[in-house]
Amino acid sequence: MTRVVIVDDHAMFRAGVRAELQGAAAPGALDIVAEAEDVPTAVAAIREHRPDVVLLDVHLPGGGGIEVMRQLGGVDARFLALSVSDAAEDVIGTIRGGARGYVTKTITGTELVDAIRRVAEGDAVFSPRLAGFVLDAFAGSIEVAAVDEDLDRLTEREREVMRLIARGYAYKEVAKELFISVKTVETHMSSVLRKLQLSSRHELTRWASDRRLL
Repeated sequence: MTRVVIVDDHAMFRAGVRAELQGAAAPGALDIVAEAEDVPTAVAAIREHRPDVVLLDVHLPGGGGIEVMRQLGGVDARFLALSVSDAAEDVIGTIRGGARGYVTKTITGTELVDAIRRVAEGDAVFSPRLAGFVLDAFAGSIEVAAVDEDLDRLTEREREVMRLIARGYAYKEVAKELFISVKTVETHMSSVLRKLQLSSRHELTRWASDRRLL
């Protein structure tokens, strides 16, 4: 039986993942031993329950998934990133931080069960597009340092809003996706444009596309 901890800052999403896993896994194959919502609760849960695999969101209150892995350097658990983000810098940074795989939240329950099994067995698991980012980074065709310098100006939530807006999402769609209000989306968007010295959604889309963030 593979012991799993689910780490995500949205309770509804954690509940959905739990239900999907329990519905898709063979009887006795998975044991979801704990859930956590931020860096401190994740670190505590993983240390207490010693799971085989941690399903880890990239953007978490308290420092993100990378901070969780940094604090748990001596713990014998494998990390599988499960994130709404499929941006190159998130994928590469998370893998450099110690994750064995990275899948997006569009994955099906059956696919996620298989990804967990493979990571538990020691495999590295990526969708084809995300694997391409990792290969590009090692080949030197993505300037990760330059991307990181730009993104350091933004908070984690601003990065999420920026990416969705740049992809053409309406404010209402962003609010629904991130479980925040439309007013909050507008506030984050204003902050993003100001910090990046951009004046419109069109400029933001071009900025994100140039940096391969879409």
